[in-house]
Amino acid sequence: MEHFCGPNRSRFWDANLTLRAHSPDLTECFQMSVLSWIPCIYLWLVFPVYFLYLKKNNKGYIMMSLLNRAKTVIGLLLWIICWTDLFASFHELQLGKVPPPILFVTPLVVGMTMLLATFLIQYERLRGVQSSGILFIFWFVSVLCAIVPFRSKIIQANDKGDITEKLRFTTFYLYFGLIMAELILTCFNERPPLFSSVVTDPNPCPEATAGFLSTMTFWWFTSMAIKGYRKPLENKDLWSLNKQDSSGVIVPKLLQEWKVEKARIQSRNQEKDTQALYAKSPSATEANHVGGDVEEAEVLLSGKQEVRQPSFLRSLLKAFGPYFLIGSAFKLLQDLITFANPQLLRLLISFTKEENAPMWWGIALAFLMFACALLQTLILHQHFQYCFVTGMRLRTAIIGAIYRKSLVITNAAKRSSTVGEIVNLMSVDAQRFMDLTPFLNMLWSAPLQIILALYFLWQNLGPSVLAGVAVMILLIPLNAAIAVKTRAYQVEQMQYKDSRIKLMNEILNGIKVLKLYAWENSFKEKVMHIRQNELNVLRKTAYLSAVSTVAWISAPFMVALTTFAVFVTVDDNNILDAEKAFVSLSLFNILRFPLNLLPQVISSIVQASVSLKRIQKFLSHDELDPDTVDRKNIASDHAVTVVNGKFTWAKSEPAALHNINLMVPQGSLLAVVGHVGCGKSSLLSAMLGEMEKLEGEICIRGSVAYVPQQAWIQNATLRDNILFGNPYNEQKYRCVLENCALMPDLEVLPGGDQTEIGEKGINLSGGQRQRVSLARALYSEADVFLLDDPLSAVDAHVAKHIFDKVIGPGGPPREDTDPGYTRHQLPAPGR
Repeated sequence: MEHFCGPNRSRFWDANLTLRAHSPDLTECFQMSVLSWIPCIYLWLVFPVYFLYLKKNNKGYIMMSLLNRAKTVIGLLLWIICWTDLFASFHELQLGKVPPPILFVTPLVVGMTMLLATFLIQYERLRGVQSSGILFIFWFVSVLCAIVPFRSKIIQANDKGDITEKLRFTTFYLYFGLIMAELILTCFNERPPLFSSVVTDPNPCPEATAGFLSTMTFWWFTSMAIKGYRKPLENKDLWSLNKQDSSGVIVPKLLQEWKVEKARIQSRNQEKDTQALYAKSPSATEANHVGGDVEEAEVLLSGKQEVRQPSFLRSLLKAFGPYFLIGSAFKLLQDLITFANPQLLRLLISFTKEENAPMWWGIALAFLMFACALLQTLILHQHFQYCFVTGMRLRTAIIGAIYRKSLVITNAAKRSSTVGEIVNLMSVDAQRFMDLTPFLNMLWSAPLQIILALYFLWQNLGPSVLAGVAVMILLIPLNAAIAVKTRAYQVEQMQYKDSRIKLMNEILNGIKVLKLYAWENSFKEKVMHIRQNELNVLRKTAYLSAVSTVAWISAPFMVALTTFAVFVTVDDNNILDAEKAFVSLSLFNILRFPLNLLPQVISSIVQASVSLKRIQKFLSHDELDPDTVDRKNIASDHAVTVVNGKFTWAKSEPAALHNINLMVPQGSLLAVVGHVGCGKSSLLSAMLGEMEKLEGEICIRGSVAYVPQQAWIQNATLRDNILFGNPYNEQKYRCVLENCALMPDLEVLPGGDQTEIGEKGINLSGGQRQRVSLARALYSEADVFLLDDPLSAVDAHVAKHIFDKVIGPGGPPREDTDPGYTRHQLPAPGR
C-alpha cells in the first residue's frame, strides 16, 4: 500500500488510531480508497440490472423541469471537480513530482461514476421515473462516506495550522456540498409523465407518485390518516385504485398464464400419447391384421390414465411471483439484520466491563442498535406491503378467473359444480390465498431464523443447545400428524359447506313455494343437520389447532429452560453471567416469533392447498366452444343461418335438437311456436352457443341481444340496467321507455329511473323485470334480437302495446335487426 497510497499515506489501517483512540479517525489511505470507492462500487453493480429494468418498464415521458435541470447540472459539476483533481495530478507529474497512483485512480473512478449518475438522471426522466431509490441510496452513501474525510481534513488543518494541498482541500468541500445538494434534490419528486392516468384521475392514490422516502416511511398515507381522525371516512374520500391493482389488468394477466399452462400440458400429454403409441405398436402391419383394434384401445386407455392436469399454482407463480419475490428479498434482509442486535448487545455488555474503553464505543454501539432496529422496522413493513398487495391481487385474479369461467363452462360441468361451490370458491377459497400470502415467506424464513439462532446460541452456550434442539425435534412429529389430520378435516368441512350453500340457495329461490306448503321446519332440519355436521368438523379442527398452538407457544420457553438447565448442570465451570444470559435471552426472543408463527403458517398452507385443488379442478372444466357459432361470415345474406344442426346439452347425452335448418333474412320477424318443452328455448340457446354442437353449422351476422324467460336484473339503478354500459342518449332512452311501457312505472318508483333495483334495491314485479330486460335489449341496438317468451309475465294490454311498438311490424324502424321470437301462443305472427 506504500506504493499505491504514497509514503505519506502508507498505512491502510491503524487500529490504534481508529479503535483505541479517544478521538478516533481513519487513515488517509483508507479514506481515499475504501470510503471513496464504496458508493461507486454500489452504483456500478446495480446499474446493469436497473438499466434493463428501466428499458423494460416504460412509464412515459417526463418533460424537463427545473428540478431535473438542477440535478443534471450538479452531476456535471461533480464530474468536473473529479477531473480537476485528476488533471492536477497530471500537472504535478509534469512538474517532476510523482503523485501516488491513488491520486489518479480515485478521481477517475469517482468521476466516471458521477457521469453514470448524471446519465441515469436523464434516462429515468425519459422512462417516466419520478423518484429514484437507486440514486437516493447512492447519494446517501456518498454523503455518509464523505463525513469522515470532512472531519479529518478540518482536524488536520487545525493541528498543522496550515492547509498543505489547497486545491484538493477546496475541491473536496465543493464535492461534499454538491453531493449533499444532490441528496436533498433527490428527496423531491419529478412531475408525472405525459398522458399518465394520475394526471386525468380526479382522486389519484398518492402512492403512485410517492417518492422513495415517502414510500419507505408510508408518508403518502398520512393525509388519509389525518382525514380519518377528523371525521368518519366516506366512499368519496377514498383514493382511486392504482392501475396495476385493478381487475382489468390483474385478471387478464392470470388468465393468460393459465392459458399458456393449459396449452403446455396439452402438448405434453399429446407427446406422451404419441410416444406410448409407437412404443406399444412396434409393428404396424401386424396390428392392422391381428388384434390391432384391441392394442390401440389399450394404448389409448393407458394414455388417459397418465394424463397430467395443468398446474394452477404454476400460473399464479408466473403471474405474481416476481412481485412477491421483492417482498421475499426484504424479508431475507430483515432476518439478517435481526441477528445484528444480539451481537451489538454482546459488545455493549463487554464495553461496560472494560474500564479504559473509550466513551465513544458505547455511544456508537447504542446508535448502531437504534439504527438496526429502525432499519429492521422499515424493511419489515416494506415486506408486508409487498405481500399484502400480492395477496390482494391473488384474490382479485382468482375471483375474476372463477367468475369468467362460470360463464363459459359446459352444461355438463355445471351439474358437477353447483352454485354453492362456485360461491365458496370466490368467497372462501380465494380469501385463503390472500390470508396466506403475507406469511408465506415464513415457510423458509422460520427455518432460517431457527438455524441462525441455534448457531449463535451454540457459540454462546455450547453443546447445551442440543437439549433445546431435542425439544423442538420432539414437536415436529406431533405437528406433522396434526397437519395431516387438519387437511382431511378441511376437505370434509368444505364439502359440507358446499352442500349447505347449495341448499340455502334452493330455499331462497323457492321461498314462495316453501311458505305455501308450510315446509319451513322440514327444510330447516335439513339445513341444521348439514350445519351440525359442519360444526362437528370445525370443532375437531379447532381442538387440533389448539393442541398445535399450545405446543409451539410453549416451545421457546421449554427450549430456553432446557438449555439453561443443561448448561449449568453439565459442568461446574459453566457460569451463567450477564453476557451469556442477556444475549441468549435475546436470541430466544428471536426464536419465539418463528416458532409461534410456524404452526399457523402450516395450517394456512394446508387450507390453501385444499382450496388450490378445488379451484384448479373448477378451472379445468370443459368450456363451451366459442367457434360453435360463426360470427365472422359476413358474406351471408341472412342474419341467422342454421344448416343441418344437431345439438345436445352434454356430449354424454343424446341430442336434444335434430336436423335443424333455419334461415332468417335480415329485417324479418320469425316466430317459433310450440307446446311447452318442445325445444323453443333450446333452439335459442343453440343460437347463443350455449349447447354442444354435434353436427351442422350456425352463422349469425352482427351483434346479438337476448331476452330470457326469467329476466336478469343487475343490482343498480333502473337507468343503469337499461344502458348496461352504453352511452346515455336521452332521445333514444325516452323512446325505449315509451315503447316498453315503462313510463308509468317511473312515476310510481320513488326515485324514478334512478331508483336502485335488484337484490339490494326495490323489488319489481315479474312484468316490470321483463320490460326492463326488453328495454335493455332494445337500447343496445343489436343486429339480431332473440326474445324468449318476453310477454309471458306482462298483462294483456301491456303485451299488445309492446308487440305493436317493439316486436311487431309497427315497431321502431330496424334495418339490420332480426328478432327470433318464441311464444306458446302467438297473436299475430309475422312469419
